[in-house]
Amino acid sequence: MAHHGWGGRPPATDAEARQRIVDATARCIDRHGVAKTTLSDVATELGVTRQTVYRHFARISDIVGEVAAQGAASFVDRMVAHLRGSGVRDPAEAVVEGMMFCVRTIPTEPRLSLLLQLKDSSAFGRGATTADAIGYGALMLRRFPVDWDAAGIGEDDLTGLAEIIMRLLTSLLQNPGEPPRDDERLRALLERWLAPALRQPSLHRVP
Repeated sequence: MAHHGWGGRPPATDAEARQRIVDATARCIDRHGVAKTTLSDVATELGVTRQTVYRHFARISDIVGEVAAQGAASFVDRMVAHLRGSGVRDPAEAVVEGMMFCVRTIPTEPRLSLLLQLKDSSAFGRGATTADAIGYGALMLRRFPVDWDAAGIGEDDLTGLAEIIMRLLTSLLQNPGEPPRDDERLRALLERWLAPALRQPSLHRVP
């Protein structure tokens, strides 16, 4: 590992170097916006060469993706805490409440908003429905404070549910409607068309 630059404090490990690159990228994005942040900006922020950054990340979009992923992990912790605090235990109510939390919170989260601002495959869109993203969504659902098994919703069902949620969330975030729905109307929409499928999952299961 090269020890030049780094503000006189070279990282001790590759993992530390990668994290410092991610943190520097987040600072650059805060100042310049994601569209105007380049590898050169990140290298200058760290006091290293572009080649040093390239040793750890091949593209700026890879770093931005990591910035967003770390923001997502913190976001999920807060969403689960919100669900626990709301006292919901019914799977349908939990999913609707989780969707409401996502739609209202993600646009105000700087790191999560990166997923919306990027206009490539790592944005909410195609990137939100990759196998990895859906798998992450299923893991998130497993953390919900509900008894999925008691509701007749198994492991395979959670993967399908995660895909539907990601696709629906993508649409709601990118195209909120004109005019955008307020909380009451959005909750009514979700409770009318999404919640029923979770209350009788056996009736909707694909053979």
